[in-house]
Amino acid sequence: MFNFTVTPPLSLYIHIPWCVRKCPYCDFNSHEAPSGIPQQAYVSALLADLEQELPAVWGRPVESIFIGGGTPSLFKPEAIEQLLSGVRSRVQLKPGAEITLEANPGTVDREHFEGFRAAGINRLSIGVQSFKDDLLEGIGRIHSGREAIRAAEAAHDAGFDNFNLDLMFGLPGQAQPQALDDLRTAIDLEPAHLSWYELTIEPNTWFYRHPPQLPDDTALWDMQLAGRTLLEQNGYARYEVSAWSQPGRQCRHNLNYWQFGDYLGIGAGAHGKITNAATQKINRRTKIRHPKQYLDAKAFASSCKELTANDVTLEFVMNALRLDAGFSTALFTATTGLPVTTIEDTATAAMNAGLLVSKDNSLRASELGQRYLNELLQYWLPETSDNAQVR
Repeated sequence: MFNFTVTPPLSLYIHIPWCVRKCPYCDFNSHEAPSGIPQQAYVSALLADLEQELPAVWGRPVESIFIGGGTPSLFKPEAIEQLLSGVRSRVQLKPGAEITLEANPGTVDREHFEGFRAAGINRLSIGVQSFKDDLLEGIGRIHSGREAIRAAEAAHDAGFDNFNLDLMFGLPGQAQPQALDDLRTAIDLEPAHLSWYELTIEPNTWFYRHPPQLPDDTALWDMQLAGRTLLEQNGYARYEVSAWSQPGRQCRHNLNYWQFGDYLGIGAGAHGKITNAATQKINRRTKIRHPKQYLDAKAFASSCKELTANDVTLEFVMNALRLDAGFSTALFTATTGLPVTTIEDTATAAMNAGLLVSKDNSLRASELGQRYLNELLQYWLPETSDNAQVR
């Protein structure tokens, strides 16, 4: 079925599941922290988890690491140093690998950032969401706008020239002037990267059970267009639906996801995708979700699924069509192991609908397709009665 001649690039995702307080919009595997987080025990479990993954990736270099959560910045720099030292002793880390740590402004200062940098972190992703205290309170964040500004300043002072600020728009009670003011504040802090994305209400969240009043679709689209103009005027280029960067500062780890690279996932609830060129198979593994059960485990995987050609095709386009540049047909065949004829008929139908553009052996979403990305992706969904509900 598959025909791999090479294996895709390999990344490592490390999940730290604890946070100070669960945000009402958050559907990630995060849990409010106990009085004392078992940092030492969890680091040991992560490294044991990694060891169980090694046979599937022998000899393959890891090109990026992303430590996400939860709130990884709740961990002490010493614990992060122990973790990264353990990773380096078990896998081949590519020279110059991007190593990112997520941080909440309410949990860090310059001393923390200096410690993380000494531990081997070379990129930060700071979860700001807004600089307006009333909006932050409305979405359950634990930090203030001033703390968010201080966190970005502390990142600079600690020597980080590569960090991301996470911002949302379309918050409860937010109008366009507030959204643009947030962006201006973020731009003034000179991050190398900005993630700017719309708040969406996900199942299994407090907001899903108690929906807040959000701006309507027209207001959201106007915010997005105005924000795009502002970012471009200030030297930030969009390369993915919600990702903006200064030249050469795209997030390499996330690019690997969007280009259907491979990744190991360790930690409670983490996911991984690994291609095996020898067996011509792609497997997705999921880890035990609850932190306590994960810590008590001897084997950490909760499920392992061998992907079908349909699975792979859908996953590839769901990721790659988020990129402004789309994807080349060569990338499709290299990372999926499938011939480009697999997607030709569907791509033609999407082009006829004005949602997809073909140029120089590459496919990308048109302006219309970017606005209605879910509708574009439906072209690759299996024909089921549920399709009409996918919006």
